[in-house]
Amino acid sequence: MRDKVLYIVIPCYNEEEVLGETARRLTDKLNRMITDQVISDKSRMVFVDDGSKDRTWELIRELHETNPLVLGIKSSRNRGHQNTLLAGLFTVKDDCDMVISMDADLQDDIEVLDQFVEKYDEGCEIVYGVRSARKTDTFFKKFTAESFYKLMSHMGVDIVYNHADYRLMSKRAIQELENYKEVNLFLRGIVPMIGFKTGVVEYERHERFAGKSKYPLKKMLAFAMDGITSLSIKPIRFITALGVTLFLVSIVLLIYYIIGYFAGNTIEGWATLVISIWGIGGLELLAIGVIGEYIGKIYLETKGRPRYIIEEYLK
Repeated sequence: MRDKVLYIVIPCYNEEEVLGETARRLTDKLNRMITDQVISDKSRMVFVDDGSKDRTWELIRELHETNPLVLGIKSSRNRGHQNTLLAGLFTVKDDCDMVISMDADLQDDIEVLDQFVEKYDEGCEIVYGVRSARKTDTFFKKFTAESFYKLMSHMGVDIVYNHADYRLMSKRAIQELENYKEVNLFLRGIVPMIGFKTGVVEYERHERFAGKSKYPLKKMLAFAMDGITSLSIKPIRFITALGVTLFLVSIVLLIYYIIGYFAGNTIEGWATLVISIWGIGGLELLAIGVIGEYIGKIYLETKGRPRYIIEEYLK
């Protein structure tokens, strides 16, 4: 029997509709991997409840009592997907050799779990699950998702294209991740900073098995903003460049109007004045908003509040 212990960490928020099927499929997959001696029989799946308002935690407790492969972690309150995922990784890291994180909605293809372990056996400390295609996405979803990755890359964020949070991390990689203390988490950008040997497993993402997506457009936009402001200062540099550009344009316009005045031309200027006031005023508010976003992040970081609190751990 292989002695490599694998834990699968699954953040859950209001997932009562899908939880039973997810546990059933993962139980079948883990048992096959154990039988084939791909992983140790000490391997487990860990459902991490993010302060769900439905019966998610009750179901996790029931599964734990009836299924020896199921463990459960309960957060004291809702802290968001990234913090919940982090809570799971840090809580189980000492009990296993590697951890695979995935969503509870069965969109991530569990049949490629063997490939993650193979990459780990080849010496990879981190293995990224990367979508091979976006056939199940609507045009809007595909366009916005791909634009997001391109924008993040343009902003200087080291991010793996078409990778979400389906990844394998070794115990060593998770221990290094603990050194990153920021409260404003964007793990897709932080994990690549760790370094070490990495690998990629391609897979096709399925339709959600049941329930509704926990990431509507509003949350996706907020997530993108968090990612950019947590990992890049290019927006502030852009504001600086824009300010210099507007200053140079104002000098050119000043010279133009002075020449026109001495040449005896009538200076009407009302349209130009109004447009300038509204345009520059809007840019100033935008600049203040971007700078305020960074100041707010600094404010939250300086408090040093815990990123999560574990209420209960069912081992």
